[in-house]
Amino acid sequence: MSGPTDSMQAVLDRLAAEDAGLGDPTLLDPQSGRALAALANLRWNADLPGVAEARTVMHADLPARLVVPENDGGAEAILHVHGGGWAFCSAATHEGAARRLAIACGCPVLTVEYRLAPEHPFPAGLDDVLAAWEARDPARRWSIAGDSAGANLALAALLRLAGQGADLPAMGLLFYGVFGADFATPSYIAHEFGPGLTRAKMQRYWDWYAPEAARADPEVAPLAATDAALTALPPLYLNAAGLDPLRSETEALAGRLAALGRSDRFDLVEGVVHGFMQMGSALPEARDAFAAAGEAFARKPA
Repeated sequence: MSGPTDSMQAVLDRLAAEDAGLGDPTLLDPQSGRALAALANLRWNADLPGVAEARTVMHADLPARLVVPENDGGAEAILHVHGGGWAFCSAATHEGAARRLAIACGCPVLTVEYRLAPEHPFPAGLDDVLAAWEARDPARRWSIAGDSAGANLALAALLRLAGQGADLPAMGLLFYGVFGADFATPSYIAHEFGPGLTRAKMQRYWDWYAPEAARADPEVAPLAATDAALTALPPLYLNAAGLDPLRSETEALAGRLAALGRSDRFDLVEGVVHGFMQMGSALPEARDAFAAAGEAFARKPA
């Protein structure tokens, strides 16, 4: 098992110095945890790439952030679902990621702020994502993207829409997603204590989001989806971080998709931790990951 890349280790050293004494946001009350998560993400949004437009909007009665890149092709757009354990983060914490995704894909990115757990457990966040999808501008061809818990919600939305026979996003871009609730996978065992995300943190996130009895529902844990449901999905781009407790979940999903004869792209980014794409201002692997997502986006079927 390899360790962090040199650039990832430099970021980890920086975080250890900057965050000494701040504590674990999942051990605080939700509001205090959100404030700490927002503070921790400020550093990744201090040196933002330039775009043609970035503004706050209301979308389906939800606060949202619209980012339009200089290279907007005019035909497509992406609905972006931010991560944060279903409980933390916002469009503001993911502004840098949204801008890099917009530039990489050459189209606007709309990041919606869904209701957060534990005050609003499943299915509130998923219902909000689906409402945002229904309210999209029909003048463009839309895809959906998400990181971590946002990837969980994005894939759950895809499963719901496919099951209903509804209009589907052109593509799903799913970055180091939460796709199951098995805490004994190889990656959970290997990275139980991090660096970065830990098993204990993920267990608390899950407890806030959905009780154990609900975790057999594919809309909660998408790895529970049937082969038929996975076959009905649009093209997907998946990536996973090599030093992430969640890595095995994306590997399992990618394996199932491949066994079904699909041609979805899966990239394993070695030597980086969960959430690494948030670190684009400091981490070349993050910038490379957005470029890879943009390549996959450009190659999706017309």
